[in-house]
Amino acid sequence: MDAQFVTVPDAPARLFSFPNPVNELAARTVAAGVLTLSVLILLLSLALGDGWLWLTVPLAYGFIARAAAGPTFSPLGQLATRVIAPRLGPARLVPGPPKRFAQTIGAVVTSLALVFVALGLGGAAQVLLAMMVVFSGLESILGFCVGCRIFAVLMRVGLIPASTCEACANISLRVS
Repeated sequence: MDAQFVTVPDAPARLFSFPNPVNELAARTVAAGVLTLSVLILLLSLALGDGWLWLTVPLAYGFIARAAAGPTFSPLGQLATRVIAPRLGPARLVPGPPKRFAQTIGAVVTSLALVFVALGLGGAAQVLLAMMVVFSGLESILGFCVGCRIFAVLMRVGLIPASTCEACANISLRVS
């Protein structure tokens, strides 16, 4: 008997895709979780010692997972998109590429914080965590996404092609 296999060549691409558009309520919920965890790590490390800075591992993992695949592999992303955001009201859709860019910045900053922790540079890691507190606070409380603003500037100067985010490039395509 011949076995028949069904191949799905686009499965990995779909698995590692980022949603577009993104529910802003879910993005702000994720930012609130990042804010909470960043404040907790920072306060524990300041009060009880640098050993607590290793709690940056799940923070960095979350950013890497969300940058790679949206909420798919991120427990915080799943909680935000499936449980919390739907209870906050109707979705407010915003373009996905700037949000992915912001998640990538978070992945770089928190990964660098982990490198500093591994090198015994707790103070430098704490500075980066303080940056995360500010940026995630701006996003979660005020809806101001610093990474999205940087993305917009990079598009304006031509470092990010307009084709990356047509909704960002063409104001008539933007969803209110």
